[in-house]
Amino acid sequence: METSGVLIYLILVIASAVVYLLRRNLSYWKRLGIPHEEPTALMGNMNGLRTQRCMGDILADYYRKFKGCGPFAGIFNGQRPGVVLLDKQLIKQVLIKDFTQFTDRGLYYNEKSDPLTGHLFFLDGDKWRNLRNKLSPTFTSGKMKYMYPTVVNVAERFMEVLAQKVRENPIVDVRDMLGRFTVDVIASVAFGIECNSLRNAEDKFLQLGRKSIEVQRHNALIMTLIDGFPRLSRMLGMRTLPQDVHEFFMQTIRETVEYRERNKIQRSDFLNILIELKNTVDDKSGLGGMELEELAAQVFVFFLAGFETSSSTMAYALYELAQNQQIQERLREEINEAFEGDTKPSYETIMNLSYLDQVISETLRKYPILPFLNRQALNDYVVPGHPKFRIPKGTPIFIPVMGIQHDPEFYPQPDEFDPERFSPDMVKQRDSIEWMPFGDGPRNCIGARFAKMQTRLGLACVLKYFRVVVCSKTPLHLTFQAKPLVLTPRHDVYLKLEAI
Repeated sequence: METSGVLIYLILVIASAVVYLLRRNLSYWKRLGIPHEEPTALMGNMNGLRTQRCMGDILADYYRKFKGCGPFAGIFNGQRPGVVLLDKQLIKQVLIKDFTQFTDRGLYYNEKSDPLTGHLFFLDGDKWRNLRNKLSPTFTSGKMKYMYPTVVNVAERFMEVLAQKVRENPIVDVRDMLGRFTVDVIASVAFGIECNSLRNAEDKFLQLGRKSIEVQRHNALIMTLIDGFPRLSRMLGMRTLPQDVHEFFMQTIRETVEYRERNKIQRSDFLNILIELKNTVDDKSGLGGMELEELAAQVFVFFLAGFETSSSTMAYALYELAQNQQIQERLREEINEAFEGDTKPSYETIMNLSYLDQVISETLRKYPILPFLNRQALNDYVVPGHPKFRIPKGTPIFIPVMGIQHDPEFYPQPDEFDPERFSPDMVKQRDSIEWMPFGDGPRNCIGARFAKMQTRLGLACVLKYFRVVVCSKTPLHLTFQAKPLVLTPRHDVYLKLEAI
């Protein structure tokens, strides 16, 4: 009895200590006098994350609630304290002026146990810096022109398939069809493989590509724990990609690289550039050399970023154009004028469509595919001019892109779709921090040129040959899936296409 009494006492002491530490941790911002919402024990301020709400929505609400209360607000991701930046000047400091103190994103990856997560978007420190230097030459205008003919060939097949589909039924799930288009583009450009998902909805690239974005390996609570305790999670070998996604893409990339190297095959695509980089170990620049797993991770993220972000952007644009016929007609006039006598529009033609650029920019303003940005403090950082506001070393930093781009101070009537917001004169007057769909500073989106090229060509082709209108199946308002990091429609986006 005496032993059991001691054991019960020890259990009570340990439990009390744990509860005390958890409560003390969750009072962190309160003790410092930093504005914040009262957190809960398990999810912190992320209630509903990955089950009911996406991260972009949560951070946008946080921004709206605390804007004007200081340069940042405190937030808890589970038990881990973080900050949400509220002030444009501080955002510039973090992304640009003091970038060397905030180079890391602080997102979870595990190169050993989950090698496909060891890609440019997730990596931190010298690994990120070295890889960025290696890959930057891959995304120049010259390299885009090099890949452009491949994209045009897929666009021609896309128009054939879409025309046939419209003849059968003019009401089309545009996000699905655009997803098939971008999957075929990226599979060809990144893998050198013609998967033909345009005609085959069961294609594995399409299915597993979507799964890798929309389905996570663990439930919301475990993913929150991984985010909150990244070092421990790496020690435990925690993985985030579904097993079938990992196996398919690793095997496909390995087999494709081995086949090309064995048969000395050269192609105008992203993979060819990476293989050359992999095999140029003695490059005088010191940037050569790449392990197969490292190569595979870069191909994988290029595939994901290239297919989902562009297809969703085009779907959002068509959704808005279907409800704004005057804007659609003006854009079609520009496209027809540029395409006149040109069955295969040149790279220069596509990139010089100014009103199309305004439409895409306004689409990305209203629907930022990456609705928030991540950074992490490398050292303790005191906000200039605000000595009370200190960001401790290792603190996750969230920049609420969606909140900023829907702020009526910067964009009056933000729910309206108005491409005139991005006329040349308006753009000159606007602070760059007010529009960040591709990020900003040295860690901005490296693939922005490719995304713009693919999106412009896809939209131009659709609008040249089809008028897009709403139908009975068109959603009145778009809502978004809770699990993906990127802004992904919760439901199918049906529109009626009328051949012109």
